[in-house]
Amino acid sequence: MQIARNTVVTLDYKVWDPDGNLIDGGTNPLVYLHGGYDGIFPLLEEALQGKAVGDELEVKLQPEDAFGEYDAELVFVESRASFPENIEIGMQFERVGDDDEDMLFTVTEIEGDKVVVDGNHPLAGTALVFRCTVAGVRTATQEELLHEHVHGAGGHHHH
Repeated sequence: MQIARNTVVTLDYKVWDPDGNLIDGGTNPLVYLHGGYDGIFPLLEEALQGKAVGDELEVKLQPEDAFGEYDAELVFVESRASFPENIEIGMQFERVGDDDEDMLFTVTEIEGDKVVVDGNHPLAGTALVFRCTVAGVRTATQEELLHEHVHGAGGHHHH
């Protein structure tokens, strides 16, 4: 079976930066619903179209094709009083943005009474090299199509 719209695809994968540093060792396979459901980067999904089990692929993703360019306007300096006492670097929290969409922010620095938070994805501004082998392709169930994501092993289990 070939990868096509409304198939569930399982990929064994690894991701590197352009210098060859391993970013994601792909400990667990990536399982997604193929066909524009936003389960995978669009450029990668396009490259996988028509592939079958056993096919190998390497796709180089520029920042704009992956986690986006780094946006300095998503970095804020806030008063430490706005945070819990136990605030630590690396902690994350959600905040509603100007467009009413939840954004994830990471604490990147704590200096005196100031806390620096960053709304960029940790890999924003980074090009990626995505290597994968197609490990499985199957027809999506009606429930998966209705919910627009995979159910079962490797997929979404609850609503």
